Amino acid sequence: MIRIRAHVVAALLAAAPFCFGQKPPIERQLTFTPYRAGGVYDLGETVGWTVTPGPATPSYAYKWTIRRNNAVVLKEGKLDLTSGKDKIEISGDQPEMIYVAVEAYAKLDAAAASPEVTPGSATYIGGNTGRNNGLYAVGAAVAPAKIGLSTPRPDDFDAFWNGKLTEQAKVPIDAVLTPVQTDVAGVELNMFVLDALGSHTHGYVAKPAREGKFPALIQLQYAGVYALNAHAAAQHAAEGWLFINVDSHDKLPSDPSGNVPQNYQAIGNTDREKSYFLNMYLRDSRALDYLLTRPDWDGKTIVLTGGSMGGQQSLALAGLRPEKIGAVLVCVPAGADTNGNLHGRKAGYPNWPADNADAMKTALYFDTVNFAPRIRAPVLAGMGFIDTVSPPAGIWTMLNQIPAAKEPLPLIESEHDNLTPQQGRACPARTREILDLIVKGGEFKPSGLKQ
Repeated sequence: MIRIRAHVVAALLAAAPFCFGQKPPIERQLTFTPYRAGGVYDLGETVGWTVTPGPATPSYAYKWTIRRNNAVVLKEGKLDLTSGKDKIEISGDQPEMIYVAVEAYAKLDAAAASPEVTPGSATYIGGNTGRNNGLYAVGAAVAPAKIGLSTPRPDDFDAFWNGKLTEQAKVPIDAVLTPVQTDVAGVELNMFVLDALGSHTHGYVAKPAREGKFPALIQLQYAGVYALNAHAAAQHAAEGWLFINVDSHDKLPSDPSGNVPQNYQAIGNTDREKSYFLNMYLRDSRALDYLLTRPDWDGKTIVLTGGSMGGQQSLALAGLRPEKIGAVLVCVPAGADTNGNLHGRKAGYPNWPADNADAMKTALYFDTVNFAPRIRAPVLAGMGFIDTVSPPAGIWTMLNQIPAAKEPLPLIESEHDNLTPQQGRACPARTREILDLIVKGGEFKPSGLKQ
């Protein structure tokens, strides 16, 4: 049963933290030209870059380190640009991601006097990783479709999650809607709260203000604690979507904090029954339960989308409820290959502690890699080749476990999208293209890997 509160909430608008303002450009003293423009190599090929000065004139000496999956050091050296160019290269001898860190270690005049100055002993500027500290990085993929599991999937993974969904199904949804004023014409916007197993699901639901049945788009949120953007929700409805924006936390979507600890991702990380992500994933599933009750849903189209931790939640939900989801569109999804640090792969967010055996065991029940075999919907996934928050090796591992069609989207110059948004812009652009197709009745047919 849906209950409508009598009062109307006015002006609940808060911009998302990752809506970037204009920043001064970061100086670049080095330019890297990959041997393969698409950044993807076959086994046995030479992976490499030609390095040239510019656009700014180099004022530092640089050293480089090649790492397999940003964890295992394979080769080291120093740049020599006296001839106007140099190269960094290595043979790609196994399925892997190659990460090269190129670090300033001295000013050029200081390097001549003392060539072994320790990196970090002076203040450097420039770089291409969004940090303005003299660090450059380049990345490449070697036979990425063959990157396999680093850690076996728990034998009771499906039983654990099927049990949780069965328990939640016994909890009435009891949806409460609160109308929200919006300046977007032709749209009905509401805030919602739903009863879930062990917590409540909150968010915004928006629809065109007319009779009819509409395709559904569910957006899951990136990491952090913040108020959701009600105006953006209404804009999606104006495009023709029945749009649901789900807060990652048990709080009002208009509340910027909700007394949620900033380190929530570490809560309960040694016990799958207490992990913060248990209730988060169940709240996402409850939002889907609610959508299925709405008479204004078209009965066939449900798209999941999100970036970073929102991509993590989208993939988890697509695995939890594979029979309901029609497409999954994610950019730099987090939460993959959580045990990677134990197996020569740099792991990323949520950064479970690799030195804690209980945490490593618990992490596997929330790892997108282990939800992937259950996914039946076509998937778009963008990955930054120099991303240290959502490392690309984990994303490839996840994609390789999905039996459905998928479209990997390499972002070869991109760190995580909050650090280098311009280098990652191809993913939201492709997402928009697919959404425009689906909302008009078209079908997303993944194009596979484009090289």
